[in-house]
Amino acid sequence: MNFLKEFRDFAVKGNMLDMAVGIVIGAAFTAIVSSMVDDIIMPPIGLVLGGVDFSDLFVKLRDGTPPGPYATLQAARDAGAVTWNVGNFINAMVKFTIVAFALFMVVKAVNNIRRLAEKEKKQEAAAPAVPPRDVVLLEEIRDLLAKRS
Repeated sequence: MNFLKEFRDFAVKGNMLDMAVGIVIGAAFTAIVSSMVDDIIMPPIGLVLGGVDFSDLFVKLRDGTPPGPYATLQAARDAGAVTWNVGNFINAMVKFTIVAFALFMVVKAVNNIRRLAEKEKKQEAAAPAVPPRDVVLLEEIRDLLAKRS
């Protein structure tokens, strides 16, 4: 029973739920980045480089049936050819770079927020607390009485 209690405590911790939400959002973000790379970024780059479609950039290692040449990667796959998919690798590297940069920006923002929070805590700790008005008045009265005696 102790094992089940430990597992329950682990599964419902705030960090575990935060991680689950992060994974779901990450999956959605990955789909957005994939679309951005495949549909927005790579077509103009391919056009500038002479009409290259990076998703169809491959090297045939072995012919399939029927033998090549193959116009597209899908045609080579359908024929059973063995290919080295350079274009897919380039797309994956661009996607990775975008995701890594986005995560870098998020981590940088969180670190800045943490630094500001720590700075505010240090300033609050360094600043002496202002005593209430009635305490100040009582101290003044005490000092005046001490001068009279």
